[in-house]
Amino acid sequence: MLEYVTAADDPRLTDYTRLRDVELRKSLEAERGLFLAEGEKVIRRAVGAGYPIRSVLTTRRWLASLEDVLGDATVYVVDDATMTGIAGFPVHRGALASMERLPLPAVETLLEGGARLGGCVRRLLVLEDLVDHANVGAIFRCAAALGVGGIVLSPRCADPLYRRAVKVAMGAVFSIPYARMDDWFEGLSTLRKAGFQTLALTPDQTATPLDTVALSERVALLLGSEGDGLSSHWLQEADEAVCIPMSGEAMAAGVDSLNVVAAAAIACHGLMRST
Repeated sequence: MLEYVTAADDPRLTDYTRLRDVELRKSLEAERGLFLAEGEKVIRRAVGAGYPIRSVLTTRRWLASLEDVLGDATVYVVDDATMTGIAGFPVHRGALASMERLPLPAVETLLEGGARLGGCVRRLLVLEDLVDHANVGAIFRCAAALGVGGIVLSPRCADPLYRRAVKVAMGAVFSIPYARMDDWFEGLSTLRKAGFQTLALTPDQTATPLDTVALSERVALLLGSEGDGLSSHWLQEADEAVCIPMSGEAMAAGVDSLNVVAAAAIACHGLMRST
């Protein structure tokens, strides 16, 4: 159903307002049980993953390309200037969709796997307190591309379905199953009970090089926050601390670590060497 809108403050468009206001968006999206998908490809991937459409906001020139996935959803059609006024920035991909969230599985359910969750998870990432949505989205994209079976988030980790995370991930947040811990302090014990070897990634070059570790059948790699890395609690709780070796030249130049996304990509590739 098409509805033509000419005013950025039209009350029908409240799902799409003030997209740059992170705190407002987190509150609004949690309250309404929604998230936003931006651009044709991401909208298609969200629909393909089973997320119901609440509504779509788009300009006239993008209607034809989205027609086959919209079904009977309400579609608000605006001109380019109104779209920019609503979003607060130019929407270069031409369309936004308000999607219904689906219930997250419990961590135990994710670890058990099954057909609905893509089968038994053998390689897992566990993210502790990563608060940057772009970093979380990029790590989901790395994990999906390199064959990691699932992701577990600590309670304070950023929302993978926040618009920025979804955009950076190019929809990979829809293709890799994930769950959120209820209990940070005892969270790793759940992984251990499920038979996971827990490896804590650290920039400390005295830790065991990741490429020399004998990997078990099921491995969970722990990644820490952007600034401080893993907490001392998780470092101590893990079975082993591991590092990505830096070159001598890099160390001499003061480059002693990688950012969390680059580290995640290298580590994900390393985890797959024995699968």
